[in-house]
Amino acid sequence: MQENKEGQGTVHHPVSVPGESQLANGDEEATGKLGSLDNPEVYVNLPGQVIPILTREFDDFDNESQKFLRGEKDPISFTGFRLKQGVYGQRQADVQMIRVKLPFGGVTPNQFDALAEVAEHYAPLGKGHITTRQNVQFHHIPLPDAAQAIRLIGESGLSSREACGNTVRNVVSDPFAGVCEGEPFDPTPYVGAFVRYFVRNDLTQLLPRKFKVAFTSTEQDVAVTGIHDLGLFPCLKDGQKGFRITTGGGTAILPRISYLLYDFVPLNEYLKVTEAVLRIFNRAAELRVNRARARIKFLIDRIGIDAFRQRVDEEMRGEWVNERNFDPEPLKFIDNEEERAPAQPTNPGSPNGDQREFSAWVAANVHPQRQPGFSTAEVKVTRGDLSPDQFRGLAQIMRDFSGGNARTTDEQNLLLRWVRQESLYDVWRRLKELGLGDAGARQITDVVSCPGTDSCKLAITNSMGLARAVQERVEQLQIEDPLTKKIHIKMSGCPNGCSRHHIANIGFYGAAMKFDGHQVPGYIVMLGGNYDDGQPRIAERLDVRVPAKRIPDAVERFIRLYQERRQEGEDFNACLDRVGVEAFEAAIKDLSVPVKFDDEHKHEFIDWNRPGLYKLERGEGECAV
Repeated sequence: MQENKEGQGTVHHPVSVPGESQLANGDEEATGKLGSLDNPEVYVNLPGQVIPILTREFDDFDNESQKFLRGEKDPISFTGFRLKQGVYGQRQADVQMIRVKLPFGGVTPNQFDALAEVAEHYAPLGKGHITTRQNVQFHHIPLPDAAQAIRLIGESGLSSREACGNTVRNVVSDPFAGVCEGEPFDPTPYVGAFVRYFVRNDLTQLLPRKFKVAFTSTEQDVAVTGIHDLGLFPCLKDGQKGFRITTGGGTAILPRISYLLYDFVPLNEYLKVTEAVLRIFNRAAELRVNRARARIKFLIDRIGIDAFRQRVDEEMRGEWVNERNFDPEPLKFIDNEEERAPAQPTNPGSPNGDQREFSAWVAANVHPQRQPGFSTAEVKVTRGDLSPDQFRGLAQIMRDFSGGNARTTDEQNLLLRWVRQESLYDVWRRLKELGLGDAGARQITDVVSCPGTDSCKLAITNSMGLARAVQERVEQLQIEDPLTKKIHIKMSGCPNGCSRHHIANIGFYGAAMKFDGHQVPGYIVMLGGNYDDGQPRIAERLDVRVPAKRIPDAVERFIRLYQERRQEGEDFNACLDRVGVEAFEAAIKDLSVPVKFDDEHKHEFIDWNRPGLYKLERGEGECAV
């Protein structure tokens, strides 16, 4: 056990996993245990490191990609190999997306500096993108450069391993865990143990589909466990720590809210329960027949949660249980953030003159921690995009004001933790210099979007361009009303829901239309989703499609109708339920009316951020390969 000097504390090693890891080595598959301190192939004890990093994998990726480029490796087998390393194909030929896993969103200043290097030297657009699953993605990277990029990422203690493909994806968590009121205990160490247990695990290399897991910290369920394949709530029973576990949630096709699997599982059994669930999921042959229905929610739909629970109970009586060590202690991610928290500032700055802008930022973005004298400060990152200068600037702010403590969030933002209250003005001023000092985190102007047709093969529309247009429209409305500010707006470029439009108050997903013999980029509208209060709710789909260029008008009409019809203290969803979704649908019905393809209306046949006429071009997605 060694002590890290920067970032997130002590990392326990050696790390081992059940079974043997499958590592590509040329044309053959090699096996071996992970995480031994005397194994020179493994980066260990790097600051902020959660996932063991095998240096050999960098060479393997370079060798395999060179074989593919020379035509010596068939595309199908190379795609499966590539996805396990967190490298996706894009709709554009000959370039890749690299997805960097940040378990529970944890990131150190040095890691942000490394991400800045990737954005600057390997990503042609010169940016990184924070996702709703707390990852960071880089787009348009040529395949020959991908191995160098993931090596640079690995040298900082981060990994892209199993960020894609039919694996256990990045494990998300409440970014306020450990500093918020009301949590039975901080789940972060056990998130780390979970990640280490299942990464490179034989069982999780070729599941029927991807498997998404979320740990939350309180009953408010900031991590939105209800839309995940597996959700874990920390809880206490007779003074014993454990988790309440849910399963079967998901968005995309036929969205579902998860079901209760067990109301209490002790800490020394939550890994066993999860492995049992994964073993059942992995063996479900019917899920491998149809990719569109290969998620665990469809299995539970078919047999019911009670029958599924019986299968889990039976699975945990199998012989494999005796071959495992489910004690999370050796795998825990140990980090004493408070030990690194900054000392009292000697000369804190203070606002002079007009304080309204700073006060608005504090009111929206800053929350007191349960630890006296400290606050979290959420950095509003527009559409989740950060430039190299912003990555580096945030890294320095973390060093100067938060003891290096920060986490990415499910709203595509960055949460600075352990900020001295006396330092808030200085933090805000530094953020302003980076173009990141806007108020409104988790509010109506904090519009969330997936990358859409900027890069994704499955995308139908340019959701990023629409997000920019919607945010600009909402900002023009200069909304001051607190209830209206609470509205969440999200849009995806296809039905799959990477922006989580299913649980937005106002959500959209891409759909092609046709007017006057020409294709038109459009969106299907969903209203009334929720995730703010521990009771996730799937939005209701409206029976109308709206052209992309008219969506900002639709958003404004929804907002104005809500403000006109609501009763005292009534939030958007409560008003929608009382007034009826039909009234909101009627308010935008005329926006779906077809138009002629002429000079006056030609702009409607062009998607946001695109120069030419719209044409539906949708490829084969790789998330189920």
